[in-house]
Amino acid sequence: MTLSKLSKCRSLILFGLCLVSIGMTMRASELSQDSDRGMQLAMFAPGTISTGDMELNAAFAPDGKTLYFTKRTPKYQLWTILVSTLKGDRWSTPRVAEFSGQYGDFDPFISPDGSQLFFSSNRPAPGKTKSDFDIWVVKKTGAGWSTPANLGADINTESQEYYPSVSNAGTLYFSSNREGGKGSGDIYRSRLVNGKYSKPENLGDEINSKFFEGDPYISPDESFLIFTSYNRPDGLGDGDLYISLNRDGHWTAAKNLGRPVNSSALDFCPNMSPDGKYFFFTSERGFADQQLTKPLTYEQFLKQIRSPGNGLGDIYRIDARAITNSTGK
Repeated sequence: MTLSKLSKCRSLILFGLCLVSIGMTMRASELSQDSDRGMQLAMFAPGTISTGDMELNAAFAPDGKTLYFTKRTPKYQLWTILVSTLKGDRWSTPRVAEFSGQYGDFDPFISPDGSQLFFSSNRPAPGKTKSDFDIWVVKKTGAGWSTPANLGADINTESQEYYPSVSNAGTLYFSSNREGGKGSGDIYRSRLVNGKYSKPENLGDEINSKFFEGDPYISPDESFLIFTSYNRPDGLGDGDLYISLNRDGHWTAAKNLGRPVNSSALDFCPNMSPDGKYFFFTSERGFADQQLTKPLTYEQFLKQIRSPGNGLGDIYRIDARAITNSTGK
């Protein structure tokens, strides 16, 4: 989640791209066709996961059958992490995750091996005098998840830390608006050395800029990084998703992923399915982003604003080849 828009959508969370019939229950496996790139773009599980509320994030267990995501209140006072399981070809009605529901919790990320779930929260932290968003972790136990633990002063500061993402090697990538950054929000990396996180390092000029960068997704092998940035000259809208490749330890200049992933609205919260076949992200695109071709009736208007695709934020997925093809990777 991107903190420069936290006041609007958690500081930071298709009419022309993906027409979804209001009230239709779509199976998780169904996709709609996008003509711009010949790839398939779909709102994810509309009516169950993507609804008329604000949903963001998509973090899957390694088997792809358990999903953690975030839902927030209309005025951004509370974020709650929810969990849903795949039963047959349908996702179950979400329930509140066992470690969430009381504080502002969002941005869940499950480690590649499934043993840990990282998230951002403003819950009280040991030794801190004020409430701000820190990165926390729960560990898999025989009975579920452990009690949440704050990652501590080596990672968290009196500023905001959010959107954790972890590689196979345990390296932690995250966003922060801490002092010393290049813009209003930067992306940092902390390597796991002998079971402890090292001092976070700013990812530098190829990733961070005078603009806002956040929501980093690191691939398990750390070969590429996808993140959100606002107001770059090549941006398509409110906030766009960018990709940078790791070439022998150096990041390539970040490239806008373009349409159909990015739109005139805010596009953020990147992640991949565990099998690497699908790219997931959150978008605030909605039916009113473009001029309507004819007037809506009152009943039609109510249906639109109370359904998925109303512009509050929904989760989308696209074939991962749309990402790799856009970079030549």
